Amino acid sequence: MKVKFLTIFAALFGLIFMGAFRNDGDSDVYKSTYSYFLNAFGNSSGRMQQYAGSGEMNEDSLRSLIHQARLDLKPLDFWFRYANPIQYKLINGPLPVEWETEVFEKYEKPYKRIGSGLTLAEIAMNENDTHGVLKYISSINSALNHFKTDSMVELFKTADHFAFCNRLYILNLSTLYTTGFECPNQDQIIPELLSMLKGVRTIYTAYTNTYTDNPLSSEYLDKYDACIRWVENQPMNPQLFDHYTFVSDYVNQLYRLHANWILKNGFRSKSMLDYTINKEALSIFDKEIYRGQNTKGVFLRVNNVDDLNKIEQLGRLLFNEPLLSGNIQRSCASCHIPEQGFTDSTQATALAFNYKGKLKRNAPSLLNSEYNHLIMQDGKHLTLQEQALSVITNPEEMNCPESFILKRLLSCKTYKLMLYDLSRLTPQAPEPSIAHILSALTFYYSKFNAAKSSFDDAMELKSDLSIGAKRGFNLFMSKAQCATCHFIPLFNGVKPPFVGSEFEVLGVPDDTAFTKYGADSGRYLINPSFETLYAFRTGTLKNINRTGPYMHNGVYKTLREVVVFYNEGGGNGRGLNISNQTLSSDKLELTEQEISDILVFLSTLNENYTIDKQAIVLPKSKHKQYNKRVLGGIY
Repeated sequence: MKVKFLTIFAALFGLIFMGAFRNDGDSDVYKSTYSYFLNAFGNSSGRMQQYAGSGEMNEDSLRSLIHQARLDLKPLDFWFRYANPIQYKLINGPLPVEWETEVFEKYEKPYKRIGSGLTLAEIAMNENDTHGVLKYISSINSALNHFKTDSMVELFKTADHFAFCNRLYILNLSTLYTTGFECPNQDQIIPELLSMLKGVRTIYTAYTNTYTDNPLSSEYLDKYDACIRWVENQPMNPQLFDHYTFVSDYVNQLYRLHANWILKNGFRSKSMLDYTINKEALSIFDKEIYRGQNTKGVFLRVNNVDDLNKIEQLGRLLFNEPLLSGNIQRSCASCHIPEQGFTDSTQATALAFNYKGKLKRNAPSLLNSEYNHLIMQDGKHLTLQEQALSVITNPEEMNCPESFILKRLLSCKTYKLMLYDLSRLTPQAPEPSIAHILSALTFYYSKFNAAKSSFDDAMELKSDLSIGAKRGFNLFMSKAQCATCHFIPLFNGVKPPFVGSEFEVLGVPDDTAFTKYGADSGRYLINPSFETLYAFRTGTLKNINRTGPYMHNGVYKTLREVVVFYNEGGGNGRGLNISNQTLSSDKLELTEQEISDILVFLSTLNENYTIDKQAIVLPKSKHKQYNKRVLGGIY
């Protein structure tokens, strides 16, 4: 199989260099290369479907045909994933049913998509589901037709599309193509990666021969060729593959060179699915690479440094302000303690309002919350400001009626002056309002998101990590399967092109003895469906050492307990019967040393943020009873 594949590429390289794809002297090399790959995949997938439908299936023969089709698909992934990711999921979708929770949910309700294609077909084979195999490969031809239309030809008219196809491809080299996210056969992960690297190199050559005004730099091509040679010398076992070096020394360096090239040429993407990516960011690990939220709120267009400092000062006061609670005894800092990673690491869940029991969920860290498109563990809120208002007014949390908020704050001369001063910066909202209050709050705590971790620095070759941390990262990307849900660079559930949030059903118990389950329905409360029952948004692992206890209910006190939970296959692996669990119930069989290495790696994700130690003095109110309040609240 491998020999046949390399022979095809050798022949294709020869055709390109001889100019055999040129037609009447115009720029057809690139389009003809696309057509070549399209025909190759069409032929291999056609043979696969014909054999599967023959009724005389031999498992080894069919599996071999599936693997060949997957290899032939790899170069096309370069174009397909950017041009039409929805149709691509019908060719190689990772999930049988997927609820789209994209940035567009801010404008429309979530909707269900049925997956299909090669990955699901092979999973069905592993489960001896012949009907499933036939079902999942039946949609490939119709989906493939979408990539033969005139709209694809239109895409090729300018070099711009190539720039953004390649950008997405490089991002996915660090997230999808080495982790097994879309490859159910572990033995095929690295061979498929290598075939993709070589296939894309062919695309690069064709591109250069066609778009002669905007060629890729020799520096980029030399680095890419070095990457191929390096991968060729790596073990084909993903558990022995050096993921750390691959990402730091090759993938991120390629991204830097390519991002500079995009800026130099002024390319513009025509896709609506990658607009969150910041093309000014020159590293995958630049904290500005994307944002899911507007942290400034109503102050969005304010950029003057002095004005931003004033907004931050107001936000810092408000974050510690008990006037925002109904009983004037709580503040945001009650549950999101800055020194504890902006959560409360002392208890599983915080006290409810007026000490009436405990809240149902653990207080999530506010650090890096701007990198989520949907806010809260169930994705209930679309903006940080909406979330802040919900907590302030929630009867179980701060229980402050919305009508009280502005009135109370304006009773303080300092707040009144600050709010009137800042409202002059917002012509669309010229009078002090709740929007100004909420926006100052979110802007304040979001300033800590600029901090970076030692892992980020290592990926940018500014420092190095210990051998144990590197082993831990390699396990994270392979045997432990963590990276199939916690994606680089934020290690959260937002994968390139950074427009969607992932929700998972892990089978987290209500107690550590696994005697109870299901007290919290999770995402189901927002979007009722079989798939969403007990599902929770995949949170970031940045600062994870500081932000325990863990899981939505705070059931685990230590990070080691969490890793052991995954190692045992989640809830189902421990005997719970959760029919829609998305986490594999198979045991990972991590050794104690491997668990320790993963924990060492996770500690490198702690970010170097600092808390302002300057004393806070709450403003005096004209109402004397308000002046008895305690900074930060009393519980």
